[in-house]
Formats: sequence, C-alpha cells, structure tokens
Amino acid sequence: MLEIAIPFKKLSEKAKIPSQATSSDAGYDLYTTESGVIKSGERKLFKTNISTAIPHGYYGRVAPRSGLAYKHGIDVLAGVIDSGYRGDIGVILINFWTEDFSVNEGDKIAQFIIEKCHYVEWQEVTELPESQRGEGARGSTWKN
Repeated sequence: MLEIAIPFKKLSEKAKIPSQATSSDAGYDLYTTESGVIKSGERKLFKTNISTAIPHGYYGRVAPRSGLAYKHGIDVLAGVIDSGYRGDIGVILINFWTEDFSVNEGDKIAQFIIEKCHYVEWQEVTELPESQRGEGARGSTWKN
C-alpha cells in the first residue's frame, strides 16, 4: 500500500482532522465547522477550516458520503483540490431531497480522497484514430 504524508493546517479551533472509520477506507471524512440548512433543491458551501499541502502529482477529490446521499438526497458538487491550493477546503452540498436538510457544526459532510494525477502534453492532430464507439454519445453504447 502506498502511503504519503499530507501536511495540513487547522484554520480554527473548531476544525477536525480528516479521519477514516477503518484503515481500509479510501476516503477520509471531512467535518464542517458551520451549521446551516440546505433547502430542497438548493446548494450551500460549508467550510472545514482545514488547509493542505498535497504533494505534486496528486490531488484531493471531495466526494459524497453514501449515507447522506441514500438517506437524505445530499450530494457534493465540484470537488477537486489541486496540489497548489492552500486555502480552506470548502464543501459544496446540494439537496436533491423533497425536504430541507440541517447540517450541524462537527458533522461529517464529505469524504476526501487523495488521487494520483497525470500531467499530459496535448498534441493537436488533423485526424483521430478510429474506435469501435466512434462519435456515439449519451447512451449510445446501450443500444438494444
């Protein structure tokens, strides 16, 4: 198992260190330092008061928690934390449920997953190689 050190900083006394429930979990729980209500159909940014220095070649992905998604219709939006970012890790939650959802200070609101990223060199060409799928999009592979 590859292990890397991720330096982090608490931006307030309320901040909690990201944690795993078990050592085999891919994600580290992120905790909010704020309370608020997300109305049905709305989105809201919650702060964690944690900043990181993710090593070059990696990034942090802020991902939903399955329990919040399944039980309450809560999902996470736009969750890429680049290695060069040093600010507060904010979590944008959206409520797809029919009822308002309350978030309390100290709640686990998302998972933080460290992933390897690849840096590429884009090469402009006049033609692309053929593929079985071709230009089919949006469900084209599910033909009956």
